[in-house]
Amino acid sequence: MKDLEKIFAKIEDLTESMIILQEELTAVPAVAPQNGGSGEWDKAQVLLSRLESMSFNEVEMFSAPDDRVDSGKRPNIVVTLRGEKDEPRFWIMSHLDIVPPGDESLWGSDPYTVVRKEGMLTGRGVEDNHQGIISSLIAALSLKELKLKPKKTVKLLFVADEETGSDYGIKYILARHRLFLKNDVALVPDGGRRDGAMIQIAEKSILWLKFQTKGRQCHGSMPDEGINAFLAGSALVLKLNELNRLYSEKNSLFNPPGSTFVPTKKEANIPNINTIPGDDIFYFDCRILPSQDLEEVMGRIITICTGVEQKYGVAITVSIVQRVSSPSTPESSALVNSLKKALKEVYDIEGELCGIGGGTVASFLRNAGIHTVVWAKIDESMHMPNEYCRIGNMVGDAKVMAHIMLNQ
Repeated sequence: MKDLEKIFAKIEDLTESMIILQEELTAVPAVAPQNGGSGEWDKAQVLLSRLESMSFNEVEMFSAPDDRVDSGKRPNIVVTLRGEKDEPRFWIMSHLDIVPPGDESLWGSDPYTVVRKEGMLTGRGVEDNHQGIISSLIAALSLKELKLKPKKTVKLLFVADEETGSDYGIKYILARHRLFLKNDVALVPDGGRRDGAMIQIAEKSILWLKFQTKGRQCHGSMPDEGINAFLAGSALVLKLNELNRLYSEKNSLFNPPGSTFVPTKKEANIPNINTIPGDDIFYFDCRILPSQDLEEVMGRIITICTGVEQKYGVAITVSIVQRVSSPSTPESSALVNSLKKALKEVYDIEGELCGIGGGTVASFLRNAGIHTVVWAKIDESMHMPNEYCRIGNMVGDAKVMAHIMLNQ
Protein backbone atom coordinates (compact mmCIF):
# COMPACT_ATOMS: atom_id res chain seq x y z
CA MET A 1 0.00 0.00 0.00
CA LYS A 2 1.32 3.45 -0.88
CA ASP A 3 2.23 5.77 1.98
CA LEU A 4 -0.67 8.13 1.28
CA GLU A 5 -3.16 5.30 1.25
CA LYS A 6 -1.80 4.09 4.57
CA ILE A 7 -2.09 7.57 6.05
CA PHE A 8 -5.63 8.07 4.79
CA ALA A 9 -6.66 4.69 6.20
CA LYS A 10 -5.03 5.55 9.54
CA ILE A 11 -6.93 8.87 9.68
CA GLU A 12 -10.18 7.06 8.99
CA ASP A 13 -9.36 4.67 11.85
CA LEU A 14 -8.84 7.67 14.13
CA THR A 15 -12.23 9.23 13.41
CA GLU A 16 -13.74 8.23 16.76
CA SER A 17 -10.69 9.61 18.54
CA MET A 18 -11.28 12.92 16.76
CA ILE A 19 -14.88 12.99 17.95
CA ILE A 20 -13.87 12.21 21.53
CA LEU A 21 -11.32 15.04 21.44
CA GLN A 22 -14.02 17.38 20.15
CA GLU A 23 -16.13 16.41 23.16
CA GLU A 24 -13.25 16.97 25.58
CA LEU A 25 -12.26 20.36 24.16
CA THR A 26 -15.82 21.64 23.87
CA ALA A 27 -16.58 20.78 27.50
CA VAL A 28 -13.96 23.31 28.63
CA PRO A 29 -14.81 26.94 27.72
CA ALA A 30 -11.94 29.18 26.61
CA VAL A 31 -13.41 32.66 26.51
CA ALA A 32 -11.29 35.82 26.79
CA PRO A 33 -11.50 37.83 30.02
CA GLN A 34 -12.96 40.87 28.25
CA ASN A 35 -15.83 38.61 27.18
CA GLY A 36 -16.41 37.37 30.72
CA GLY A 37 -14.24 34.25 30.55
CA SER A 38 -11.09 32.93 32.20
CA GLY A 39 -8.95 32.38 29.11
CA GLU A 40 -7.60 29.23 27.52
CA TRP A 41 -5.53 27.67 30.31
CA ASP A 42 -7.92 24.84 31.26
CA LYS A 43 -8.54 23.92 27.62
CA ALA A 44 -4.79 23.89 27.01
CA GLN A 45 -4.38 21.36 29.85
CA VAL A 46 -6.84 19.02 28.12
CA LEU A 47 -4.87 19.31 24.90
CA LEU A 48 -1.52 18.83 26.67
CA SER A 49 -2.83 15.67 28.32
CA ARG A 50 -3.86 14.31 24.93
CA LEU A 51 -0.47 15.19 23.42
CA GLU A 52 1.21 13.23 26.19
CA SER A 53 -1.01 10.20 25.63
CA MET A 54 -0.17 10.38 21.92
CA SER A 55 3.56 10.35 22.81
CA PHE A 56 4.46 13.63 21.14
CA ASN A 57 7.90 14.24 22.60
CA GLU A 58 8.57 17.82 21.46
CA VAL A 59 5.92 20.00 23.07
CA GLU A 60 6.72 23.56 24.14
CA MET A 61 4.64 26.17 25.94
CA PHE A 62 5.03 29.90 25.38
CA SER A 63 2.69 31.58 27.84
CA ALA A 64 1.84 35.26 27.70
CA PRO A 65 1.36 36.85 31.15
CA ASP A 66 -2.16 38.17 31.78
CA ASP A 67 -3.20 39.10 35.33
CA ARG A 68 -6.88 39.28 34.30
CA VAL A 69 -7.19 35.48 34.34
CA ASP A 70 -6.87 33.12 37.34
CA SER A 71 -3.91 31.25 35.88
CA GLY A 72 -2.10 34.52 35.15
CA LYS A 73 -1.16 33.08 31.77
CA ARG A 74 -2.48 32.76 28.22
CA PRO A 75 -1.09 29.54 26.72
CA ASN A 76 0.52 29.10 23.31
CA ILE A 77 1.61 25.54 22.46
CA VAL A 78 4.06 24.33 19.81
CA VAL A 79 4.23 20.66 18.80
CA THR A 80 7.12 19.54 16.57
CA LEU A 81 7.23 16.54 14.25
CA ARG A 82 10.70 16.22 12.74
CA GLY A 83 10.97 15.82 8.99
CA GLU A 84 13.53 14.62 6.47
CA LYS A 85 14.64 18.26 6.27
CA ASP A 86 14.57 20.50 9.33
CA GLU A 87 14.46 23.77 7.40
CA PRO A 88 12.30 25.37 6.19
CA ARG A 89 9.37 24.18 8.30
CA PHE A 90 5.66 23.74 7.63
CA TRP A 91 3.49 25.40 10.27
CA ILE A 92 -0.21 24.87 10.93
CA MET A 93 -1.65 27.50 13.25
CA SER A 94 -5.05 27.14 14.93
CA HIS A 95 -6.49 28.81 18.01
CA LEU A 96 -7.60 27.62 21.43
CA ASP A 97 -10.01 30.41 22.32
CA ILE A 98 -13.68 30.60 21.40
CA VAL A 99 -16.38 33.25 21.36
CA PRO A 100 -19.16 33.12 23.99
CA PRO A 101 -22.26 31.13 23.03
CA GLY A 102 -24.47 34.23 23.12
CA ASP A 103 -28.18 33.83 23.83
CA GLU A 104 -28.38 30.19 24.94
CA SER A 105 -32.12 30.12 24.30
CA LEU A 106 -31.25 30.06 20.59
CA TRP A 107 -29.34 26.81 21.03
CA GLY A 108 -31.02 23.44 20.71
CA SER A 109 -28.63 21.95 23.27
CA ASP A 110 -26.00 22.89 25.85
CA PRO A 111 -23.31 24.83 23.91
CA TYR A 112 -20.56 23.07 25.87
CA THR A 113 -21.80 19.53 25.31
CA VAL A 114 -21.17 18.06 21.86
CA VAL A 115 -24.24 16.59 20.19
CA ARG A 116 -23.60 14.09 17.39
CA LYS A 117 -26.32 13.82 14.77
CA GLU A 118 -26.46 13.04 11.05
CA GLY A 119 -22.71 13.28 10.55
CA MET A 120 -22.37 16.57 12.41
CA LEU A 121 -21.08 17.68 15.80
CA THR A 122 -22.81 20.65 17.44
CA GLY A 123 -21.22 22.78 20.16
CA ARG A 124 -19.45 26.09 20.69
CA GLY A 125 -15.99 25.97 19.12
CA VAL A 126 -16.35 22.70 17.20
CA GLU A 127 -15.76 24.44 13.87
CA ASP A 128 -14.00 27.56 15.14
CA ASN A 129 -11.37 26.34 15.75
CA HIS A 130 -11.44 22.77 17.14
CA GLN A 131 -11.72 21.40 13.61
CA GLY A 132 -8.37 22.97 12.73
CA ILE A 133 -6.75 21.89 16.00
CA ILE A 134 -7.90 18.28 15.70
CA SER A 135 -7.36 17.84 11.96
CA SER A 136 -3.78 19.09 12.19
CA LEU A 137 -3.06 16.98 15.27
CA ILE A 138 -4.48 13.78 13.76
CA ALA A 139 -2.62 14.39 10.49
CA ALA A 140 0.66 14.57 12.41
CA LEU A 141 -0.29 11.60 14.61
CA SER A 142 -1.04 9.43 11.58
CA LEU A 143 2.45 9.98 10.19
CA LYS A 144 4.03 9.39 13.58
CA GLU A 145 2.18 6.15 14.25
CA LEU A 146 3.05 4.84 10.79
CA LYS A 147 6.68 5.87 11.36
CA LEU A 148 6.61 8.04 8.23
CA LYS A 149 8.65 11.23 8.26
CA PRO A 150 7.21 14.39 6.76
CA LYS A 151 9.28 15.92 3.99
CA LYS A 152 9.87 19.00 6.12
CA THR A 153 9.65 19.45 9.86
CA VAL A 154 6.06 20.13 10.90
CA LYS A 155 5.19 22.66 13.60
CA LEU A 156 1.69 22.71 15.04
CA LEU A 157 0.97 26.02 16.76
CA PHE A 158 -2.07 26.34 19.02
CA VAL A 159 -2.47 29.98 19.99
CA ALA A 160 -4.48 32.00 22.49
CA ASP A 161 -6.46 35.18 21.97
CA GLU A 162 -7.30 34.94 18.26
CA GLU A 163 -10.87 36.09 18.80
CA THR A 164 -9.99 39.30 20.64
CA GLY A 165 -6.94 40.76 18.90
CA SER A 166 -4.09 38.21 19.29
CA ASP A 167 -2.09 40.35 21.74
CA TYR A 168 -1.59 37.26 23.93
CA GLY A 169 -1.34 34.87 20.97
CA ILE A 170 0.51 35.14 17.68
CA LYS A 171 1.43 38.80 18.22
CA TYR A 172 3.05 37.87 21.53
CA ILE A 173 4.88 34.94 19.91
CA LEU A 174 6.26 37.07 17.08
CA ALA A 175 7.31 39.88 19.43
CA ARG A 176 8.93 37.77 22.17
CA HIS A 177 10.16 34.52 20.59
CA ARG A 178 12.15 33.74 17.45
CA LEU A 179 10.23 30.64 16.42
CA PHE A 180 9.90 31.25 12.70
CA LEU A 181 12.73 30.90 10.21
CA LYS A 182 13.18 32.47 6.80
CA ASN A 183 11.29 30.50 4.13
CA ASP A 184 8.96 28.81 6.64
CA VAL A 185 5.38 28.53 5.38
CA ALA A 186 2.12 28.38 7.30
CA LEU A 187 -1.42 27.11 6.91
CA VAL A 188 -4.19 28.69 9.00
CA PRO A 189 -7.26 26.37 9.00
CA ASP A 190 -9.63 29.06 10.22
CA GLY A 191 -11.56 30.19 7.18
CA GLY A 192 -12.94 28.74 4.02
CA ARG A 193 -16.01 27.70 2.12
CA ARG A 194 -18.53 24.89 2.10
CA ASP A 195 -17.02 23.33 -1.05
CA GLY A 196 -13.46 23.56 0.32
CA ALA A 197 -12.10 25.23 -2.81
CA MET A 198 -11.23 28.68 -1.42
CA ILE A 199 -7.53 29.29 -0.79
CA GLN A 200 -7.13 32.70 0.80
CA ILE A 201 -3.75 34.26 0.02
CA ALA A 202 -4.34 37.98 0.50
CA GLU A 203 -6.23 40.52 2.58
CA LYS A 204 -7.19 44.06 1.88
CA SER A 205 -5.59 46.63 4.14
CA ILE A 206 -7.96 47.80 6.86
CA LEU A 207 -8.06 51.51 7.67
CA TRP A 208 -10.65 52.70 10.19
CA LEU A 209 -10.69 56.47 10.52
CA LYS A 210 -12.38 58.91 12.89
CA PHE A 211 -13.15 62.41 11.55
CA GLN A 212 -13.91 65.16 14.06
CA THR A 213 -15.09 68.51 12.67
CA LYS A 214 -14.97 71.58 14.93
CA GLY A 215 -17.08 74.61 14.12
CA ARG A 216 -18.91 77.08 16.36
CA GLN A 217 -22.22 76.38 18.08
CA CYS A 218 -25.05 78.91 17.93
CA HIS A 219 -28.85 79.23 17.97
CA GLY A 220 -30.68 77.60 15.09
CA SER A 221 -32.48 80.87 14.26
CA MET A 222 -29.19 82.68 13.63
CA PRO A 223 -27.01 80.24 11.70
CA ASP A 224 -24.70 82.98 10.45
CA GLU A 225 -23.51 83.51 14.04
CA GLY A 226 -21.94 80.06 14.12
CA ILE A 227 -20.13 77.55 11.93
CA ASN A 228 -22.16 74.41 11.27
CA ALA A 229 -19.88 71.46 11.95
CA PHE A 230 -22.56 69.00 10.81
CA LEU A 231 -22.84 70.73 7.43
CA ALA A 232 -19.07 70.75 6.97
CA GLY A 233 -18.86 67.13 8.13
CA SER A 234 -21.52 66.14 5.62
CA ALA A 235 -19.59 67.87 2.84
CA LEU A 236 -16.50 65.97 3.97
CA VAL A 237 -18.37 62.65 3.76
CA LEU A 238 -19.30 63.36 0.15
CA LYS A 239 -15.75 64.39 -0.77
CA LEU A 240 -14.31 61.27 0.89
CA ASN A 241 -16.80 59.14 -1.01
CA GLU A 242 -14.95 60.17 -4.19
CA LEU A 243 -12.05 57.97 -3.03
CA ASN A 244 -14.02 55.01 -4.41
CA ARG A 245 -13.65 56.58 -7.86
CA LEU A 246 -10.09 57.84 -7.42
CA TYR A 247 -8.81 54.39 -6.43
CA SER A 248 -10.25 52.47 -9.34
CA GLU A 249 -7.72 49.62 -9.55
CA LYS A 250 -9.33 46.17 -9.61
CA ASN A 251 -7.98 42.81 -8.46
CA SER A 252 -10.04 39.74 -9.35
CA LEU A 253 -8.81 37.89 -6.25
CA PHE A 254 -11.19 40.01 -4.20
CA ASN A 255 -14.93 40.45 -3.99
CA PRO A 256 -15.60 43.31 -4.43
CA PRO A 257 -12.53 43.61 -6.65
CA GLY A 258 -11.65 47.21 -5.78
CA SER A 259 -10.82 49.27 -2.72
CA THR A 260 -13.83 50.49 -0.73
CA PHE A 261 -14.26 53.64 1.35
CA VAL A 262 -17.51 53.62 3.34
CA PRO A 263 -18.95 56.04 5.95
CA THR A 264 -20.29 54.02 8.87
CA LYS A 265 -20.66 55.14 12.47
CA LYS A 266 -22.06 58.62 13.27
CA GLU A 267 -21.87 60.06 16.77
CA ALA A 268 -24.60 62.28 18.19
CA ASN A 269 -23.79 65.97 18.16
CA ILE A 270 -26.51 67.95 20.00
CA PRO A 271 -29.68 66.69 21.75
CA ASN A 272 -32.03 69.40 20.48
CA ILE A 273 -33.19 70.58 17.04
CA ASN A 274 -32.81 74.34 17.45
CA THR A 275 -29.05 74.53 17.90
CA ILE A 276 -26.38 74.69 15.21
CA PRO A 277 -23.81 72.02 16.17
CA GLY A 278 -20.24 73.08 16.71
CA ASP A 279 -18.93 69.52 16.81
CA ASP A 280 -19.44 66.60 14.44
CA ILE A 281 -17.90 63.11 14.51
CA PHE A 282 -18.19 60.28 12.02
CA TYR A 283 -16.14 57.24 10.95
CA PHE A 284 -15.03 55.59 7.72
CA ASP A 285 -14.30 51.90 7.13
CA CYS A 286 -11.72 51.64 4.34
CA ARG A 287 -10.73 48.29 2.80
CA ILE A 288 -7.82 48.92 0.46
CA LEU A 289 -6.11 46.64 -2.05
CA PRO A 290 -2.68 45.53 -0.79
CA SER A 291 -1.04 47.09 -3.86
CA GLN A 292 -2.04 50.57 -2.68
CA ASP A 293 0.35 52.62 -0.53
CA LEU A 294 -1.51 53.51 2.68
CA GLU A 295 0.69 56.56 3.24
CA GLU A 296 -0.34 57.91 -0.15
CA VAL A 297 -3.99 57.20 0.65
CA MET A 298 -3.71 59.02 3.99
CA GLY A 299 -2.01 61.94 2.25
CA ARG A 300 -4.92 62.27 -0.16
CA ILE A 301 -7.42 62.09 2.71
CA ILE A 302 -5.61 64.90 4.54
CA THR A 303 -5.67 67.00 1.36
CA ILE A 304 -9.44 66.48 1.11
CA CYS A 305 -9.86 67.50 4.75
CA THR A 306 -7.79 70.65 4.21
CA GLY A 307 -10.01 71.67 1.30
CA VAL A 308 -13.16 71.31 3.42
CA GLU A 309 -11.55 73.24 6.28
CA GLN A 310 -10.78 76.16 3.98
CA LYS A 311 -14.22 76.19 2.37
CA TYR A 312 -16.28 75.95 5.56
CA GLY A 313 -14.00 77.58 8.14
CA VAL A 314 -13.81 74.50 10.37
CA ALA A 315 -10.99 72.49 11.93
CA ILE A 316 -10.86 68.77 11.12
CA THR A 317 -8.94 66.15 13.08
CA VAL A 318 -8.34 62.70 11.57
CA SER A 319 -7.55 59.82 13.94
CA ILE A 320 -6.60 56.28 12.99
CA VAL A 321 -8.75 53.81 14.94
CA GLN A 322 -7.27 50.73 13.29
CA ARG A 323 -4.67 50.20 10.60
CA VAL A 324 -3.73 46.72 9.43
CA SER A 325 -1.98 45.73 6.23
CA SER A 326 0.04 42.79 4.97
CA PRO A 327 1.63 41.59 1.73
CA SER A 328 -0.04 38.90 -0.33
CA THR A 329 1.27 35.35 -0.39
CA PRO A 330 2.60 34.77 -3.95
CA GLU A 331 0.37 32.67 -6.16
CA SER A 332 3.48 30.66 -7.05
CA SER A 333 4.25 29.78 -3.41
CA ALA A 334 5.20 26.13 -2.86
CA LEU A 335 2.53 25.87 -0.15
CA VAL A 336 -0.19 27.08 -2.53
CA ASN A 337 0.83 24.45 -5.09
CA SER A 338 0.98 21.71 -2.44
CA LEU A 339 -2.45 22.61 -1.13
CA LYS A 340 -3.93 22.57 -4.64
CA LYS A 341 -2.54 19.07 -5.23
CA ALA A 342 -3.88 17.85 -1.88
CA LEU A 343 -7.35 19.26 -2.57
CA LYS A 344 -7.47 17.46 -5.89
CA GLU A 345 -6.35 14.18 -4.31
CA VAL A 346 -8.59 14.29 -1.24
CA TYR A 347 -11.70 16.20 -2.29
CA ASP A 348 -11.39 16.07 -6.09
CA ILE A 349 -11.75 19.85 -6.33
CA GLU A 350 -9.75 22.61 -7.98
CA GLY A 351 -8.43 25.14 -5.49
CA GLU A 352 -9.46 28.75 -6.13
CA LEU A 353 -7.13 31.56 -5.04
CA CYS A 354 -8.84 34.54 -3.44
CA GLY A 355 -8.40 37.53 -1.21
CA ILE A 356 -10.76 38.84 1.47
CA GLY A 357 -11.79 42.22 2.76
CA GLY A 358 -11.64 41.26 6.42
CA GLY A 359 -8.56 40.76 8.55
CA THR A 360 -7.24 37.45 9.88
CA VAL A 361 -4.31 36.33 12.01
CA ALA A 362 -2.59 35.34 8.76
CA SER A 363 -1.69 39.01 8.29
CA PHE A 364 0.69 38.89 11.27
CA LEU A 365 2.56 35.96 9.75
CA ARG A 366 2.66 37.52 6.29
CA ASN A 367 4.11 40.71 7.79
CA ALA A 368 6.80 38.52 9.37
CA GLY A 369 7.74 37.25 5.90
CA ILE A 370 5.98 33.88 6.19
CA HIS A 371 4.07 32.69 3.12
CA THR A 372 0.68 31.97 4.68
CA VAL A 373 -2.61 30.64 3.35
CA VAL A 374 -5.96 30.42 5.10
CA TRP A 375 -7.94 27.33 4.19
CA ALA A 376 -10.43 24.82 5.60
CA LYS A 377 -13.50 22.98 4.37
CA ILE A 378 -16.17 24.48 6.59
CA ASP A 379 -19.84 25.44 6.50
CA GLU A 380 -19.04 28.77 8.21
CA SER A 381 -21.28 28.16 11.21
CA MET A 382 -18.77 29.82 13.54
CA HIS A 383 -20.05 32.42 16.03
CA MET A 384 -23.65 31.33 15.32
CA PRO A 385 -26.03 29.55 17.69
CA ASN A 386 -25.81 25.77 17.16
CA GLU A 387 -22.33 26.00 15.67
CA TYR A 388 -21.48 22.68 14.05
CA CYS A 389 -18.65 20.77 12.41
CA ARG A 390 -19.11 18.09 9.79
CA ILE A 391 -17.24 14.95 10.78
CA GLY A 392 -16.40 14.35 7.12
CA ASN A 393 -14.76 17.79 6.90
CA MET A 394 -12.69 17.14 10.01
CA VAL A 395 -11.45 13.83 8.57
CA GLY A 396 -10.96 15.20 5.06
CA ASP A 397 -9.01 18.24 6.28
CA ALA A 398 -6.71 15.93 8.25
CA LYS A 399 -6.02 14.04 5.01
CA VAL A 400 -5.26 17.29 3.16
CA MET A 401 -2.83 18.36 5.88
CA ALA A 402 -1.16 14.94 5.95
CA HIS A 403 -0.82 15.06 2.15
CA ILE A 404 1.04 18.38 2.43
CA MET A 405 3.21 17.08 5.27
CA LEU A 406 4.28 14.06 3.25
CA ASN A 407 4.79 15.79 -0.10
CA GLN A 408 5.64 19.46 0.26
